Amino acid sequence: MTEMIAVAVITVLAVISPGADFAMVVRNSYLYGRTTGLFAAAGVAAGVLVHVTYTMLGVGLLIAANTALFTAIKLVGAAYLVYIGLRTFFARGDVAVDLASKPQLSRFGALRTGFLTNALNPKTTLFVVATFTQVVGPGTPVWQQAGYGLFMSFAHLAWFGLVALFFSDSRLRTAMLRRQKVLNRAIGSVLVGLGVTLGFAR
Repeated sequence: MTEMIAVAVITVLAVISPGADFAMVVRNSYLYGRTTGLFAAAGVAAGVLVHVTYTMLGVGLLIAANTALFTAIKLVGAAYLVYIGLRTFFARGDVAVDLASKPQLSRFGALRTGFLTNALNPKTTLFVVATFTQVVGPGTPVWQQAGYGLFMSFAHLAWFGLVALFFSDSRLRTAMLRRQKVLNRAIGSVLVGLGVTLGFAR
């Protein structure tokens, strides 16, 4: 019971803490609408399962023990965050959003972006590996570990689904689009900052 509470608390705190996934879902939701935002949220949730899978297979222990491997994974994730951040920062400020026409970012594109954001996110790597290697005991049944992993993924889907619904509201989105260039620069700066910070973190 204590283990379940610990996993739940760590998961909730990790999900609601601002990060690259939040910035990406917000941007896709206000630029391209609710459906695209929800697909991005689903991609984020799917990305969590990548970390859960390799951690359950024991690779998480290898990453925790092998500094060079962990550093390589961290740098790849950090570089991706910087890349997405720079693209967002320098994005045109006059993107028109017409919900009656085909969105500029496809549903698959939104799903892929969300997936890659979390699959390559060092923050998510640390969260999942730390939870499984420090909270989940060696005697925890595999089915229970799988349940924890599914809960982590569902928590991301639920939270970022709400984020997508909120930031795709027509009135809020219209107001945000008027300040699109400033928002793109703010979100892009956050992403680049996260990438650089994580890249140089020891």
